[in-house]
Parts: sequence; C-alpha cells; structure tokens
Amino acid sequence: MIIGIDGNEANVEMRVGVHQYSFEILWALYRLQNSQKYKHRFVIYLKKRPSGDLPPEKNYWKYKILPGGKLWVLTKLNKELLFGEKIDIFFTPSHYLPFLTTMPKVCTIHDLGYLKYSAHFKNYDFWQLKYWTAISIIVSKYIITFSDFSKQDIVRHYRFASNKIVITHHGYDIHRYHPKISQTIVRRVNIKYGINSKYILFLGTLKPSKNIEGLINAYNELEDDTKQNYKLVIAGKRGWLYKTIFEKVKKLMLEDKVVFTDFVSEEDKPALYAGSSLFVNASFWEGFGMQVLEAMACGKPVVVSNIASLPEVAGNAGTYVNPKKPREIAKGINKVLTLSKVDYNKLSRESLSQAQKFSWVNSAKGVLSVFEKIKL
Repeated sequence: MIIGIDGNEANVEMRVGVHQYSFEILWALYRLQNSQKYKHRFVIYLKKRPSGDLPPEKNYWKYKILPGGKLWVLTKLNKELLFGEKIDIFFTPSHYLPFLTTMPKVCTIHDLGYLKYSAHFKNYDFWQLKYWTAISIIVSKYIITFSDFSKQDIVRHYRFASNKIVITHHGYDIHRYHPKISQTIVRRVNIKYGINSKYILFLGTLKPSKNIEGLINAYNELEDDTKQNYKLVIAGKRGWLYKTIFEKVKKLMLEDKVVFTDFVSEEDKPALYAGSSLFVNASFWEGFGMQVLEAMACGKPVVVSNIASLPEVAGNAGTYVNPKKPREIAKGINKVLTLSKVDYNKLSRESLSQAQKFSWVNSAKGVLSVFEKIKL
C-alpha cells in the first residue's frame, strides 16, 4: 500500500501542538516499517526540504518537495495528487485535506474548541478552521482524534460523521521523559531560563484557551509564604492574543514571581518538568493534553482542569479543578504543595503509572489500522 502524507506540520523549527504530534507520528510510522508485520510505502509531501531531524529516506520512505506558499494544499498538493504518482490513501495529521482528490482520505481533528471559543482566535484563523475542517470531515473516509471527549464533540457538531471517527491517543518518548533525569541537567536548564527557586510549571503555547491569566490569578491567591517559596514558570512560545497575559502579571505586581521562558526546545523540556514541584494545566479546552502526559512521565503530580479531555489523560493521578475559578485552581495547587513527603511520592508514582498507559508505538499502530481498514 502506498500512503501519502502531508508532512509540513512536522517540518518546522519550533514544534508545539499539532507540529509535535505530526513529528512524533511520522517517526513512529517510520519505525514500524522495520518490523515484519508492516510493509507499506510512504510518500511525504513538503513545501521545502526536510529538516535534518525528520526520518531519513529509505526505499519505503520518500519525500516529495512541492515548493509553494499560501493555499499550498489547494494549489500544489491537489495537483500532485491528481496528476503525479498514484497513491492508495492520503493522510494529513491536521484538519486540512486536499478535498478535490479522489483517493480515500484520512484527516486528524485535534479538537473543535474554536467553535465554542471563537473569541480566542483571530478572525482569519477561525473561519479557515471552521469551514475547511467541516469540508475535511465531509470528504474524509476516516477521522482520527485523540480522546473520547473530542470524539463526542465532533459527533455533536457533525452527527453524520459518527461512524468515521477513530480514537488514537498521543504518546510520549520514553527515552526522553522519565523520572531519572540528571540533576546536573536540571540545574543547567534552570540557570538557562533564569529559574532560581522551587517552581510551579505551566508549559504550552501562550494563547487564550490555555487560561494562563486564570492561572496567574490563582497563583496570586496562594498564601504569601507559598509565593515566597515557589515561583510560577510559564514556559512556551507566544501564540496569539497573548498580550493581556503580560499585562496581568504587571497589574498584580508579580514580575519577580512569574518567569516567562518563551519557546522551550525538546532537549530542555524534560529537565524543566523534572525540576518542577508540580505541573498545572487549567485550560478551558484540550483535545488531549500532551504536556500533562509528559509531566506525568517525569513523575510529576499534575493539577488539571476537570473538563474536556484532561480527565482521560490524567486519570486517577490528577488533582482536578474548575478552570473558571482561580480560587479553586489555587486550592488544587496548595493541596499538592502541602502533601507530606510520603503522600507526594505516592502521587508521583501514580502519575508515572498513568503515563505508562500511553505510547507513540500504539498511536502509530492505531493510525495504520485505519489505513488497513480502508484497503480491506
């Protein structure tokens, strides 16, 4: 079977969210082809030459470069799929399918949060997501999503698609994220990002859906001695509509308590998790919550929203809070920080145990099972 994939989301320098998923799923699919069970051929379509950390070409894995800019899927990819090398199935790890083609197509819906929180997006991004996602859902043979919550949300908005949806959870790199990260590396990374005390960690793109302002309000609600002992580290690159986050810190006069790291590389992320006392994700909406999984894999307790997909990811290891109530977020943080050493270590072990239920190998096997179902 020849499988075509839009690899552009993985072929970027600063990978977050869909970029990170695309990168990991490409590598996982690539590695599975080394086993006797899987013998497919892949064509990865890109706008530019592949970055050095993407899988190297082999007889079963080739890159096709189609130079282009805006509307590349419609102007370049559609034409190639119609008149170029024939493929059996086309897959995109994003919402955007080339809908003028005839072969069976599989798209990936990360979440539909933009339909509920349209104010959290720029107008152009919102309308593109809304209409192109709807078209992709219509023309797809199958839809891959990452949680039962996201599946139910897709069905709620697009009832006709209920039989198309397949859940394949995210995974994590077991060689990179684990509880035995060297303290020497942790210290080096902390120094790099200007962290000089114990800290509470958030990691993700700075954008409205992440509820970072709510987290800052919650931090401000903590007792003075807690704020004295723990800083709040907000790690991640600036996304969109983020200026009010920095204004909130200034308004509450927390400039010396809140550390912004900007983008954190994959090399530094494990040590950043490992050095934290706990990880917090109080998002309004998550299709999965990859950073929660990575933090748990490093043995860290997690305080997370009690809505969307996060309870599926954190399971019994999570401390749950209402993201719309900063005081409740503060109580969740305080609950973890005041645990006895024995109880804190027990919660850390529960985090690690929960994380071990997920893997990129299983994610890739799930994706391949969808392809093989099409060809039966």
